[in-house]
Amino acid sequence: MMIWLIVGLVLFLGIHSVRIALPGFRQAQIDKRGLNSWKGMYSLVAIIGFVILVWGYGIARQDPVVFWVAPAWMSHVVALLMLPAMILLVASQVPAGRIKAAVKHPMLLAVKIWAVAHLLVNGDLASLLLFGSFLAWAIVDRISEKKRLRAGITSNPVAGPVKWDIIAVVGGLVLYVLFVAGLHEWLIGVPPIIGM
Repeated sequence: MMIWLIVGLVLFLGIHSVRIALPGFRQAQIDKRGLNSWKGMYSLVAIIGFVILVWGYGIARQDPVVFWVAPAWMSHVVALLMLPAMILLVASQVPAGRIKAAVKHPMLLAVKIWAVAHLLVNGDLASLLLFGSFLAWAIVDRISEKKRLRAGITSNPVAGPVKWDIIAVVGGLVLYVLFVAGLHEWLIGVPPIIGM
């Protein structure tokens, strides 16, 4: 049953796509209610959507429609790909160092790597919907960011002190180790590397 996964994806990715699809609506809400009110509504819809999509994915995985089964060694490839994804994720949350300035949008690149990596090892319909939707969203959002940049609406981050790169790398490594050591299995129910 995919309905709850789809509802969760629509809510979560939908609210994250307002700036892409309806920039006027976003600005109108900020002008009418204030930035904090918009952020509150945005966060509430994102959290509800995330909870529903995680729950829906769990339900859908109980009766999977499988298209392919990846070889066990592919989990090692995914583990390797997730290391830069974790570093980029942390880099997106700290002020710009050289990594953020070079990549420009580390969160979007982290999502793309995460999605592609998980598509390599998950050949069921629910996973194709989940990871494929996130991959498509990240690609569309990056294209949208480039358009806003050309229009002068946004600007690329400027390289700051290297300490932010050190924090991104160390933080990403810590996050990576936590996920490999058991956080992924605890949250998702699957060990990140087959045979662990």
